[in-house]
Amino acid sequence: MSRLVGVISDTHGLLRPSALAALQGCELILHAGDVCGREILDALQTVRRTIFVRGNMDRPVAGEPMPKTEAVEFAGKRFYVLHDLYELDLDPKAAGVDAVIHGHTHTPDIAYKDGVLYLNPGSIGPKRFSLPISMAYIRIEDDAMHPELITLPE
Repeated sequence: MSRLVGVISDTHGLLRPSALAALQGCELILHAGDVCGREILDALQTVRRTIFVRGNMDRPVAGEPMPKTEAVEFAGKRFYVLHDLYELDLDPKAAGVDAVIHGHTHTPDIAYKDGVLYLNPGSIGPKRFSLPISMAYIRIEDDAMHPELITLPE
């Protein structure tokens, strides 16, 4: 059985219809910060359970916690979500983390270090320089993670 996680970051107050459509088949959404608007989270939560963290552009609202990091287990995998990879405050391998999800740079990237997946989905928010509008999927199948970057239309 295959399980699908949608990974997004850096919406900066813009949730494109193409991104919402791409997330429809996901069982979990991970948002790596710079949400910039409660309405973004509300819209995402109508699609699926969404785990999110605070980015450098997010301003927490009293009574609504927005953590800087979040750990979540799904389909036998442990995900650690933060906005800026330079603020990573643990050793993922030693902590039993399978994937570190991060954003901030708006540059999509898939890398591995010590057997841990490091995934930056890029940005689905406003167009920035020549960077693509992008997100990612992580398909979990037979205890293996298969990450894939997705470029969305502008």
